[in-house]
Amino acid sequence: MSRFFATGTDSESESSSEDEPVVRAPAPVYTFSDDEEETKRVVRSMKEKRYEELEGIIHSIRNHRKIKDFSSALASFEELQKAYTRAAPVVQKEENGVAPRFFIRALVELDDWVVGAWNEREARKALSKGNSKALTSLRQKLRKYTKDFEAEISKFREDPDLPDDNERKDSSSSDESEDEEKPIKEKPKPEPLLRPPPEDDESSDSMDWASSSSDSSFSSDDEERGTSNIREQFIKKVTKKEDDEEKIKLKLKKREERRERSGKINKRDVADDGGEWETVRKGAATSDKPKMFAKDSDIDAALVVKKLGEISAARGRKRTDRRAQLELLHELRTVALQHNLGDALQLKLRSAIVAALFDYNPKVSDAMKPEYWSKLVENIDHMVTLLLAHEDMVLSETILEENEQLVTPPYQVRGCLLTYLERLDDEFTKLLKECDPHSNEYVERLKDEVRVSALIDRVCQVVERDGTPQEICRAYLRKIDHLYYKFDPRAVRKDLPPTEETTIKKMERYCKYIYAHDETDRLRTRAILSHIYHHALHDNWFQARDLLLMSHLQETVQHSDPSTQILYNRTMANLGLCAFRRGNVKEAHGCLAELMMTGKPKELLAQGLLPQRQHERSKEQEKIEKQRQMPFHMHINLELLECVYLVSAMLIEIPYMAAHEFDARRRMISKTFYQNLRASERQALVGPPESMREHAVAAARAMRRGDWRACLNYIVNEKMNAKVWDLMVGADNVRAMLGRLIREESLRTYLFTYAHVYASLSLRSLADMFELPRQRVHSLVSKMIINEELLASLDDPSECAILHRSEPTRMQALALQLADKVGNLVDSNERIFEKQGSFFQRGGAQRGEGRQRERPREGWNRRTRNRRRDDERADD
Repeated sequence: MSRFFATGTDSESESSSEDEPVVRAPAPVYTFSDDEEETKRVVRSMKEKRYEELEGIIHSIRNHRKIKDFSSALASFEELQKAYTRAAPVVQKEENGVAPRFFIRALVELDDWVVGAWNEREARKALSKGNSKALTSLRQKLRKYTKDFEAEISKFREDPDLPDDNERKDSSSSDESEDEEKPIKEKPKPEPLLRPPPEDDESSDSMDWASSSSDSSFSSDDEERGTSNIREQFIKKVTKKEDDEEKIKLKLKKREERRERSGKINKRDVADDGGEWETVRKGAATSDKPKMFAKDSDIDAALVVKKLGEISAARGRKRTDRRAQLELLHELRTVALQHNLGDALQLKLRSAIVAALFDYNPKVSDAMKPEYWSKLVENIDHMVTLLLAHEDMVLSETILEENEQLVTPPYQVRGCLLTYLERLDDEFTKLLKECDPHSNEYVERLKDEVRVSALIDRVCQVVERDGTPQEICRAYLRKIDHLYYKFDPRAVRKDLPPTEETTIKKMERYCKYIYAHDETDRLRTRAILSHIYHHALHDNWFQARDLLLMSHLQETVQHSDPSTQILYNRTMANLGLCAFRRGNVKEAHGCLAELMMTGKPKELLAQGLLPQRQHERSKEQEKIEKQRQMPFHMHINLELLECVYLVSAMLIEIPYMAAHEFDARRRMISKTFYQNLRASERQALVGPPESMREHAVAAARAMRRGDWRACLNYIVNEKMNAKVWDLMVGADNVRAMLGRLIREESLRTYLFTYAHVYASLSLRSLADMFELPRQRVHSLVSKMIINEELLASLDDPSECAILHRSEPTRMQALALQLADKVGNLVDSNERIFEKQGSFFQRGGAQRGEGRQRERPREGWNRRTRNRRRDDERADD
């Protein structure tokens, strides 16, 4: 009963209370039936269940992409793999084994996202440790997983705008599905009971007031529901078909927006009510394209120059559209060309275009785009062509704009062609460093070096004609920078005609001009280092060594700029390789020792940064060091350098260690080699060598035993040939030289180690043992006897070396060591006395005057006193 009728008579309340248990019973039944209709269970197929599970995981992956959560994306991707494995039987049955299109779309989107995040190096470094590891793992797993769907992915990428399979099926079969589902889901509602018309007013009133509780509850509790149902009957219901159509439209709209952002659809091509869209560029105010000149204006050179000044005045200003400036300059050049205003004006306009192209790159540290670099090359090449075609045309930065002559010869234009060339060359180096050195893109970019070299040659012709000696030096140095590291096989040929010019002759001509005319030490220093490098590259050891010693660069190079110091390190490394190829082991070790003992030759040669040293430098320092790196094609093989250094150290250190085995004052020649050898000796179990360093250490241990064959096998074998020796010019000669040096040094080590065992040694037996000529064995033993390294004498008739047993005893060795130490102590005391003076000489001096250097009294020095005593004895 409704609360509105709660205040009735007693009889009415009693009757209503008596009727309540009887009348209220049907109400819950109707309510239960309504609830059952609303929550009726829907039977779905296995395909719908599996696809819904896949779509839920894909939705979560897209959410993770929005917030760049790689860890959660990795977990969701693993769940996606498992879900697709569960759905594989359904896909095989329903789709004939072809993956659904929405699944392929999700893989493609995830792959594009991962690739984009991986290519952004700066953003990748800023990631947390967990996200960085998750990105690497996700990239590897995604690459491996997508190999099974290569055909579907390639087909999808051909036309990614097609709707997915489930969308297409839903849109096409929505009518049928709705018609099929309606008779199942919808049941006819029970019709309301019609009351008989009342006979009169009283009976109607009594029936109204004394009606059953079910009627009253139906009319009271469901009053609001009845009104809402009546309202809903006249409102248009949203069916499932229309809902799906709205979703499809929304998806298509989002896809269209993505295509517009990616540049696939140009809004200017889409007409709207007869009009066209206008693209607004970022950072520039929207305005109509300004007209270059008025229709009735008389266009001449002065008017074009004035317009050029107006365009150039906007350079560097805020919100200046650089692309619009380039378009205006190109249009201005076209106007000048149409009116035949002269080549001098064309030269000036091209100079302005080149400057605008350099300005187009907002960051100087970043490389410019390759297409703009190609435009730079074309414009500078046209400028050189104009200058070479007109001998009376001069382009110089010393010419003021007021003094320019653009109409009548001799033409004078303000600008600097050499500066443009240097900047172009620097941008080319940046482009090479931006590319992956192991990709085809690097090879394609490297092909442009031919264009740059040809352009430098043409610029040199212009500068030789019009430039100052200092400008010629700058142009020659740019040519040297592209020439000094390249090996010319013609230069090592002996049958070369004398008229043919090799790179060695070119380097000689360029460098000599710089030596004579350079006014700054920097150009001369770089020319000398490049000249030494080129000589060493072609095995001209003596010319390279003499040039280095005469220049005295070792004393002043630490005061040079970093790029010059890098060139010096590269030169010393190549000089050491040259000395080793020529068999000068000590010189090779001396050149490479300073570079290799630091433990960071990769950084000193500007061939990369060590990751473990990142905490030692800030981001700014790391950015600066990256800008100094050398392009990959100019790198020196670090493994080759280390191998040459270790082999040279072995050939020097092992005989020295054998000769001074019991010497307490023995010094280390090569600290790096000594540490590697000691580490190998401390190992309990040493397996066969695998790396290059292990081969060198194993060879050193074999040489200490006198086993020269094992030493040679460790140094020269197939693995070492492929890694090291085949990379050298004249690899066969290097291997033959190594075999000879190893036999000779093994002989010296054998004599040092086992000389105290023998009374005499046959030179013929030594020659057979070490497979050396007898003359060479005789020379080596004689040299050791002369240098007092071996206490022996030669007997020529018997061809034997007679050894003298004069080894000191243990007590004598200790006494000799004590005498040496005492002598060193006395000498150091005398040097201190000569420098500061004695206490008696400072007697009576005030505080602060005792440290003044005074001349020692005659006779106080020990050497002078001993000399006087010897003279007195001689007189007696």
